[in-house]
Amino acid sequence: MTIQKQISYMFVTVLIAASCGAAHAQRPEAAKALTRYQVSNLPSVGGTSSGGNSINDQSWVAGYSRYPDRNRHAALWRSSLLTDLGTLGGPNSSVAWNVKNTAGILVGISQTLTPEPVENWSSAAFYSTPNNVGYINLGFVWENNQMRGLPNFPGGNNGFATGANNLRQAVGWAETGVHDDTCCCQDEPRHQVFQFLPAMWTLGPPDDQIHELPLIPGDTSGAATAINDNGQIVGISGICDQAEGRHTAKHAVLWENGTVTDIYPDAPAPWWNTPTAINQHGDVVGFAGDPAFVEGNNLHAFIWTRDNGIKVLKPLRGRVPEHVDSEAYGINEARQVVGVSCDADGNCRAVIWDHGVYPTDLNDLKGGYSAILETAKDINDNGEITGRAITDPVTGAREAYLAVPVH
Repeated sequence: MTIQKQISYMFVTVLIAASCGAAHAQRPEAAKALTRYQVSNLPSVGGTSSGGNSINDQSWVAGYSRYPDRNRHAALWRSSLLTDLGTLGGPNSSVAWNVKNTAGILVGISQTLTPEPVENWSSAAFYSTPNNVGYINLGFVWENNQMRGLPNFPGGNNGFATGANNLRQAVGWAETGVHDDTCCCQDEPRHQVFQFLPAMWTLGPPDDQIHELPLIPGDTSGAATAINDNGQIVGISGICDQAEGRHTAKHAVLWENGTVTDIYPDAPAPWWNTPTAINQHGDVVGFAGDPAFVEGNNLHAFIWTRDNGIKVLKPLRGRVPEHVDSEAYGINEARQVVGVSCDADGNCRAVIWDHGVYPTDLNDLKGGYSAILETAKDINDNGEITGRAITDPVTGAREAYLAVPVH
């Protein structure tokens, strides 16, 4: 074979190989295979509702579990064994956000036995009736099998802890003794009265110390929701309002090196702009409000990265009725994001955004697990997910679950 023929033969061979490769890449079977999950329910303390809100890289799941009397306690599941974390004396407590550290520290909110003399603190949204109001609440730290309350700002009664890192720093919000005229519902009995500020606690020994985080200029109240091991903190800045999001979440913010930055300055609406989690890279997820829905009926999930800014994460497609709401709650180091997708009536499905704008319904990946995965609240670096599943659609019973990827 001449050199010219050899070259021609090689050229044709390369063309054929390239064509076959391109055709193969376009076949459905060549697409990235979706991860499947082995899902199991986590035990409860006997009631009809429990939920996993946090999972760290040791596979510790934390959240809450409800007793038959409807009071709920903060709960920890390790190797599927349940530990009741107790309360600070009152009927209710909860680990309500994703805590993430591997230092054995959990934080949350707990009622004390001290009656609340003035207002209904925003904790009412995190407990079950009938005992969700009427008590002073404190942010708590649980470590070494003991729960302790965190200090508030001078003059304040109530507090709430949301996250803690491996450097013994916790974040949340706490009241001051300052009456805030921007608190709404002034004609309602026991409405929110006092200003509350985003807080960071340095945990003892010897003592836990509270530090104020700055607000966006012109704002009066706010809250911190998550912290990573670089000391980056995310949360909200706004006005007192109803103390449950809404106008308190006018700005989605990042605190870093003593400064506060609005990470979503062109948000579609000045309400419900809420970061929920931050990973060690500083990537932030959460949800934003809709201009047509001040009450938060229609939210829009987002991811923020320093390089690319905000990217909206869409709800599920092709659903009847149509899904119009998406909310992101957890992110890991691989930028896998979990949350919910809901229709206009609030019927939700647990979803994962795996490096895409559109999510996948976790119910399509759960194998033979029969319950409906309603929420996905957190994901760790092993890809394990926790949240809440509807185990009895008739009674509305819900249980915490753990979804483990099957490789």
